Amino acid sequence: MSLTEPALSETRFTWTPKQADFDAFARLSGDDNPIHMDPEFSARTRFGRTVSHGMLLYTRAFAHLEALCPGRRHEVQTLMFPNPAYADEELIFSFAEDETDPGLIEIEVKRGADGAVTLSASCRLGAPS
Repeated sequence: MSLTEPALSETRFTWTPKQADFDAFARLSGDDNPIHMDPEFSARTRFGRTVSHGMLLYTRAFAHLEALCPGRRHEVQTLMFPNPAYADEELIFSFAEDETDPGLIEIEVKRGADGAVTLSASCRLGAPS
């Protein structure tokens, strides 16, 4: 299945992460940096509050990608996290297959409140297995 089929050409999902999601991911991943888990610590940083783990955003995007393109192998990805994502703020996930390079999926996650990009990624999918 190509991601550019008409029904999927403008695929978007929203998700509003909670502090409990950050805490659960920290327990699972072992990344218990206080910037993700400690509101008092985070309040003293430039962010002013806890921020999501970048890989929590990508694992959420990856789950959507697997649902959109079942059976396609995940070969490689590039990831950039230019802005933080915060608990209790809606995120908008968008997916598009590169028109000139089938199998290359562009992924973007933006904060709903101000449109700031929190994850900019590309992912190469192999042929269906």
